[in-house]
Amino acid sequence: MEKVGVDEGDPQPPLPRVDRFGFLKQDGNSNGFARSKSAYEYQRDERRIRKWRKMIGVGGSDWKYYVRRKPHVVRRRIRKGIPDCLRGLVWQLISGSRDLLLMNPGVYEQLVIYETSASELDIIRDISRTFPSHVFFQQRHGPGQRSLYNVLKAYSVYDRDVGYVQGMGFVAGLLLLYMSEEDAFWLLVALLKGAVHSPMEGMYLVGLPLVQQYLFQFDHLVKDLLPKLGEHFSQEMINPSMYASQWFITVFSYSFPFHLALRIWDVFLHEGVKIVFKVGLALLKYCHDDLVKLPFEKLIHALRNFPDDAMNPDTLLPMAYSFKISKRLKELKQQYEMQHAKTPENHAKQKEPSP
Repeated sequence: MEKVGVDEGDPQPPLPRVDRFGFLKQDGNSNGFARSKSAYEYQRDERRIRKWRKMIGVGGSDWKYYVRRKPHVVRRRIRKGIPDCLRGLVWQLISGSRDLLLMNPGVYEQLVIYETSASELDIIRDISRTFPSHVFFQQRHGPGQRSLYNVLKAYSVYDRDVGYVQGMGFVAGLLLLYMSEEDAFWLLVALLKGAVHSPMEGMYLVGLPLVQQYLFQFDHLVKDLLPKLGEHFSQEMINPSMYASQWFITVFSYSFPFHLALRIWDVFLHEGVKIVFKVGLALLKYCHDDLVKLPFEKLIHALRNFPDDAMNPDTLLPMAYSFKISKRLKELKQQYEMQHAKTPENHAKQKEPSP
């Protein structure tokens, strides 16, 4: 009988080299690559996973009980990083999206199959720009791009006030790497509508009103907490809209190392947008002594291209947690709202900064 298939002697195309998250390896870039773990590290990771499984319960059955009984333990473990194998489920539990899904059976399928969206062409245009170096999203019209299209299209129908805005793709894409389409859709709903924390939808409405507020708050926090750098920014006429818009719009999922973005997202889903401010401040503090010496053009470049050593979550996140900003954020929000209460023209249409 004739042998069917590829002969063992035929040359095989080399498999793409990918990191542990599925991103294609760039020459000279080791971000996201795991060195071989020691036996101790394997045992430590297994202990962490067992603790998390006990805390979650079967299918999340014990989660709410544990959060009520031991909120400080939950926060500490989330800040250390959710085990990657449990990340998708835990994100759904801490965001409240699992409850939304259970309360709305069949809604996602209805939105995808039977509804039409005015944003369909815009979504199709942008899909190939979302995580282009990830194997899941690389193939044109492949399963990753189809799933991303479905989630974004469904949301644009579900919330026609927001529709679709560039930048949402990176949020939806990140979620799709850890959960099904339907789960990712409801987590997107939870984020934008505010199932647990304040709603994100203002970041995507016409004029990006919430982004404008966050940039105002961040500008003042830099001047308050890093006064020397704040003064240098003023002298060089640098403001946060020149470098920090995407931090808020995509919660660091665009252009930041994926292993860092995941750790930020763990905390963001549990503690809210404060972590975006804190990580931004930590980045500036870490690079403070270099940034204060740079003229305008080099400063802009540096603020959009932080060095690799600044991207280590085990260094950066503890620095971020050290900033206590809750009270000041509330004061600055009130100040911003007072300044803009009588000037609706400040919310006039403007294009969001494109990724």
